[in-house]
Amino acid sequence: MPNLKIYVDETIFDGVRLRLSEALEPIRTLLCDAFRVAPPACQLAVIRVLGMPDQPPINTELLILPHTDRTDEAIRAAAERLRSLLVSVTGARVAVRIAQLDPATYVALK
Repeated sequence: MPNLKIYVDETIFDGVRLRLSEALEPIRTLLCDAFRVAPPACQLAVIRVLGMPDQPPINTELLILPHTDRTDEAIRAAAERLRSLLVSVTGARVAVRIAQLDPATYVALK
């Protein structure tokens, strides 16, 4: 259930929009491989934002549910792969944050 939000600063949004759109499938494949889920389990969104000039123009937030295979090392490796992919697609500085949800309190209606 990887839930990825890619926040793109408005100052670069128009210049990277098409490339990000084309990269959504490879990003989903990366997440499916890294977290061993099927594509329908993923939720991806690209969101235009107004941010501060001293922060990365692309900021990602990935939420996942805990699993025994999702060790700190595996999560960090996925974060590095995601950041590398986004940097190669956009040429921009990218921040990646990953948090694990509490399965006891998580509710999803689809």
